[in-house]
Parts: sequence; structure tokens; C-alpha cells
Amino acid sequence: MTYFLITFVFMSIVVAIMAIGVIFGRHAIKGSCGGTGNCVCEEKCDKRKKLEAEQAEQTIVLDSKIKI
Repeated sequence: MTYFLITFVFMSIVVAIMAIGVIFGRHAIKGSCGGTGNCVCEEKCDKRKKLEAEQAEQTIVLDSKIKI
């Protein structure tokens, strides 16, 4: 039980420090932009470029099926 409390307090402190850093820094947390739908990266990563290309291709296919 003691280890759980120590771990919980430590992780809570880490999360609080990260939140304070984001609030005062006014920057989004850096990392991969894939999977969330909200890409805040200045230059898109390869994973995001591939995903957007696939989505555009699916949109074109769906548009062509609707017009028939």
C-alpha cells in the first residue's frame, strides 16, 4: 500500500508540472501528430501525410460513386 501511495503522489506531481509547463509556455506538448485528428506539428510527419493521402483517395472514390 505504501508503494502505491508513493507512486501515485510522484505521478501526480509529474502531471502537475507538465500541466504548469503547458499553461505558462502556451505550447502544445510535442510528439507524434498521428491518430488524434488534431495535428499541431509545423511540418507533417510521414504517418500523417500517408493518412491524409488515403483519406483524400477515399473521398474521390466516394464522390465518383455518388455521381453515377
